[in-house]
Amino acid sequence: MMPDNAPSVGRRLAIIAGGGDFPLEVYQASLRQGYLPCFFALWGFASQQVRAQQGTQQVDMLNPVDLLGRLRVFAPDAVVLAGHVSRPDPIVLVSAFSALRNRDELRQVFGEGDDHVLTRVIRLLEEHGFAVLGIDAVAPDLLCPQAVLTRKSPDKLEIQAIENGFALLDAMSPFDCGQAIVCQGQRVLAVEGHEGTDRMIKRTVPPLRWFRFGAAETSSRILIKTAKLTQDRRADLPAVGPRTIRNCIKAGFSGLALGAGSVVMIDRAEMVREADRAGLFIAGFAGGTHG
Repeated sequence: MMPDNAPSVGRRLAIIAGGGDFPLEVYQASLRQGYLPCFFALWGFASQQVRAQQGTQQVDMLNPVDLLGRLRVFAPDAVVLAGHVSRPDPIVLVSAFSALRNRDELRQVFGEGDDHVLTRVIRLLEEHGFAVLGIDAVAPDLLCPQAVLTRKSPDKLEIQAIENGFALLDAMSPFDCGQAIVCQGQRVLAVEGHEGTDRMIKRTVPPLRWFRFGAAETSSRILIKTAKLTQDRRADLPAVGPRTIRNCIKAGFSGLALGAGSVVMIDRAEMVREADRAGLFIAGFAGGTHG
């Protein structure tokens, strides 16, 4: 069943593509939704596979005037952002965007967290007449469903820990910090910072665990991840993928609890296969949905 905001067949979609495989998944999913997608590949970030797609245009995030000009020529019905981007030094960004914004305003914006920066990028696109959509509109089947996706399910104590974890993430939503935590029972072992989910997972585990020594009990540790209550769902929705599963396996976690409809699953089939082989659960919870 297609969502209420699904497009009519043949609408042109500009995918501003950062790094990783996710832009390719968005491309395929958008085709299933009836879009005609075209990549605008960010130089230095977009993969070779993205750049090799027919019709792809390569653009520089430090040349927004050129990007806007190319978008005007393509005349998309909608724009979507997909893939990761490492933010350059704020001084460089201020210089790059100075033709479009007051320098004092830019220094303030780029001194804020990534959420604020992405929101301003969306606002800039909208001010120039482009409709910006989120992944939930363009590729809803890439979001975690409300279901247990693996053979293993969380037990009663794990569900209680998960509910508490989602409550904590809700409480942290007004602050520009991470979108994930690690819980063990009623204890919160880690809150994601700007280092990202993978490094957060690693720092919750006794060092010897990584060398397969020691008998530290880690099997009840759970990764809990969802979007913020204040999240602009058109940019930077939290994501997990096979690498996340491998890190959780290596760290001895028991499973992942994800916000249903709020977390992107990159290569979901491979995630489930790896989790099933290792005996982890992956489950989507409505309590983690903030849309």
